[in-house]
Amino acid sequence: MTDTPLQRMTPAGQMIPEGLDEAMVSAVVSAFYGKARHDDVLGPVFNRVIAADHWPEHIQTITDFWSSMLLGTRRYTGRPMPKHLAIPELDDSHFQRWLTLFKQTADELCPPHIAAIFVDRAERIGYSFRIRIAQFRGEDSLAVRLMRA
Repeated sequence: MTDTPLQRMTPAGQMIPEGLDEAMVSAVVSAFYGKARHDDVLGPVFNRVIAADHWPEHIQTITDFWSSMLLGTRRYTGRPMPKHLAIPELDDSHFQRWLTLFKQTADELCPPHIAAIFVDRAERIGYSFRIRIAQFRGEDSLAVRLMRA
């Protein structure tokens, strides 16, 4: 008989791969937003919307969001959509850059199988956000297509 490690599962019953933990979520979020704040496309938007002294709080909120998404911790209880709807300049170029930079960060910090989980979730989140933004703006949300990182 061989010993096998206990499989971790989210409260919703989804498997959590070995190696995906709070430290990894925090590392990816912190590194990504560190890059995004200085990015030519994303930086101007982030830095206009989030005051410099609010970044530590924002990083914690986003870490809670990703922890809830990937680990099922349920720490995030906010509503991100209204905040994104309030950014009039937000468009597909921002989402594409967000996905590209997010994938780059996940690939740098995570084993490939975990990076793929981060990226898959980011692509689906971006798609959902883009649909809601199109609806809010009175645009054709059926024309919105999934973007890949």
